[in-house]
Amino acid sequence: MNNLDDAEIIAAARVGFLDEAADMLQQFEQALLVMESTPEDAENLNAAFRAAHTIKGTAGLFGCDAVVSFTHEVETLLEALRSGQLAVTEDISAALLEGRDQMQALIDEVRTGAAEASVSQRSVTLGEQLRRLHGAGRAPEPPRAAPAASAATASAAATAGLWHLSLRFGADALRNGLDPLAFLRYLGKLGTITARHTFTDQVPALAALDAEACYLGFELRMSSEASQSEIEAVFEFAADDCSVRVLPPEAGPKAYRQLLAERCGDDEDSLAALTTIWQAQGVDLTEPAEPPAVAAGAAPAAPATRAPAGTPERRASPRGGEEARFVKVRADKLDHLIDLIGELVIAGSGAQMVANQEGSSAFLEATQRVADLVQATRDGALALRMVPVGETFSRFQRVVRDTCKQLGKEIEFVVTGGDTELDKSMVETIADPLMHLVRNSLDHGIEVPAERLAAGKPAVGRLGLNAYHEGGSIVIEVTDDGRGLRRERILAKAIERGLIEADATLSDAEVWQLIFAPGFSTADKVTDLSGRGVGMDVVKRNIEALRGQIQLSSHEGRGTTTLIRLPLTLAMIDGFLTMVGGVHYVLPLAIVSECIDVPPECRADPERTCGTFDLRGEVLPYVDLARFYGAAAVPPAGSRRSLVVVRDGTVRLGLVVDRLLGEHQTVIKPLAGIFRHLKALAGSTILGSGDVALVLDLQGLVAAAIRPPRGGHAHPRPTASHHQPTPARQA
Repeated sequence: MNNLDDAEIIAAARVGFLDEAADMLQQFEQALLVMESTPEDAENLNAAFRAAHTIKGTAGLFGCDAVVSFTHEVETLLEALRSGQLAVTEDISAALLEGRDQMQALIDEVRTGAAEASVSQRSVTLGEQLRRLHGAGRAPEPPRAAPAASAATASAAATAGLWHLSLRFGADALRNGLDPLAFLRYLGKLGTITARHTFTDQVPALAALDAEACYLGFELRMSSEASQSEIEAVFEFAADDCSVRVLPPEAGPKAYRQLLAERCGDDEDSLAALTTIWQAQGVDLTEPAEPPAVAAGAAPAAPATRAPAGTPERRASPRGGEEARFVKVRADKLDHLIDLIGELVIAGSGAQMVANQEGSSAFLEATQRVADLVQATRDGALALRMVPVGETFSRFQRVVRDTCKQLGKEIEFVVTGGDTELDKSMVETIADPLMHLVRNSLDHGIEVPAERLAAGKPAVGRLGLNAYHEGGSIVIEVTDDGRGLRRERILAKAIERGLIEADATLSDAEVWQLIFAPGFSTADKVTDLSGRGVGMDVVKRNIEALRGQIQLSSHEGRGTTTLIRLPLTLAMIDGFLTMVGGVHYVLPLAIVSECIDVPPECRADPERTCGTFDLRGEVLPYVDLARFYGAAAVPPAGSRRSLVVVRDGTVRLGLVVDRLLGEHQTVIKPLAGIFRHLKALAGSTILGSGDVALVLDLQGLVAAAIRPPRGGHAHPRPTASHHQPTPARQA
């Protein structure tokens, strides 16, 4: 049973390694892309090195030798850049980015457990390329020191010797996925450990032993030609869980006495024990009779040491600082929490309904307090699933860079609104549609420099991604300043395919919507990036599956803007409850502007499904939901029906309903497949009474209300004000 538990622990830690490696690869790529454009920024080099080193070190803990071996080649080239031996060049940047892709391929093999010969061969080939770049661009070796060189210079030139390492692992080292023995094994790759003492005095009695706690420390002597930075880098990603001091071969008795005081303090027994251990390892603690002479004006060389973890001098590690405040949680656990809170919201609504029926003021006050807490809990839980959309946007920097190299284009990639938050489930789903739109702009939209200059444009094109909140939605814009869409060409292709009649008169927005027809393409030739006649219909379908909409606007010769509108979350919303024909309908509260009596224009023809009305001098369209869904209007006794004025983005219209029931916390449940043919519904919810209410999709409602049914005539088309989008934009 214990073996099974150990296997489960290792498997869980392995999953954590793979997740962390994915994050590190993303950071690595981002740092390389910034480094390519601003090579003088040393921080990006350091960030890339830390990411690569973290991957290598963690992979070593799990015995992923292929990952360790190849990543070491990448790390070596980065170290040459950091030390100034090499300068950043286009060839080096390209090779490091290819190295990033190879690291991804090797980690994918770890994930799947299946190794391919082609991946292994690629490691060999690319590793040789990295080594050539490291050797070809290396600065000339400095001449050997002359006999008159200073003692400090001679000491710095030393390439081998006995190093001393003092290691103390923290109690949480094992819990955080660190294996002390793995560090010792890895040190063996940098040199030979000639002496080792393991401290076990902190291990408690068996009854008090915590199996997940670490109680170990080590004193090591190691013969190595490695530099101090290379030895210290072994422990860089473990700085939060390991106190490390490294004394170089030239360190004298004073440095060892300082370390002795640091490790033992005033504890005489510990001082004596550690002194005995060092003497057995060959450490000379005897002071020379006279201090060695130093060059005039030169300060004595201080021992190069690493401050213990927890002191102000400790070097920042990838797991320190801000990142230490974050905890990774499995997505299925978070989804389960959201589901439970959804049920709590429904149960709370039921309790409030019972309190209203009972008429007890104490009961009402108690349920209102519970309702407030439930709402706060709901908001907090939903916030856990919200992530910045900028994490998705950053993926496209590499795409833009590689495409520019491939197509010979110069493009400035501008990201704004990256801190705008969206539900994580939607962030993952929206990545592929955005990728297709970005590639379309890169391939078909933005011209090569010669064409742009001939058209009077700057040689460098512009591709932008922008995100912002609007009402209860998040809006994502993909813009470019390329050649734009060609209206006549799209019309010709649509007529050729039988999508429209030859004499049809369409607005620009309706023409642009033709692009979303399955298989529609105006590309002259197929490319590796786009133009295969598929994709835009899939983009539209994927976005609509998220209850979102996509719109296009373009000016020939000036560029194209694609606008994607998505709900903030797919789980729960603040709703506004209404009733039509005995059926409850919920609108997102964020889109409700006001409620008024039904205007005379809407009552003039009770058989009309939609039309227009005058709202304080502004003409707006309306939809009678009872007529739209084929239900008989049932206004409350002694009262009249109402009109709810709503606005969702550019859409503003009135909805005629039978009753207004007020605000309602809404847990959105998907509709079963048998009901998917129903028009303009985003889902359903359960009321406190147990009744089912339907959640309206406003954009779908507008599109369905004015779309011509097959074999029939369209519903009367609303005469929209300047706020009202064209029908094609809503389709």
